[in-house]
Amino acid sequence: MKTNMEDIDQLIKETLTQEETKFYDSLEEQTIFGMIIGLFQGKNKWIVILMNIMTLVFFGMFVYCTVNFFDTTETNELIKLGIGSVLFLLGVSMLKVFAWMQMDKNAILREMKRLELQVSSLSGKISE
Repeated sequence: MKTNMEDIDQLIKETLTQEETKFYDSLEEQTIFGMIIGLFQGKNKWIVILMNIMTLVFFGMFVYCTVNFFDTTETNELIKLGIGSVLFLLGVSMLKVFAWMQMDKNAILREMKRLELQVSSLSGKISE
């Protein structure tokens, strides 16, 4: 399968101009760290920065509630701190899910661009 994909990639690169080839190479699959850095690029980088700040705040509040939960003896305080811990941990989890969904969206967009480039390349080859 790997050699088949490499053959297809080579055929596509042969039909592209040099500029299109550079663009095609930039659409290669990214590592996890590349995907994370990709979140901080583009139009929505401000919301990702805000999301990470809120994640740190929620995590700090989770730690605060958890530490105080084990330090108190009153039942009402235990309930408040326990619910606070769960809610802040849930907030951190939801923000992380949002980040993973954005990384997945970027990967899908990158693959769609590769497909568009392949279709235009093949249609150019057919019309010749």
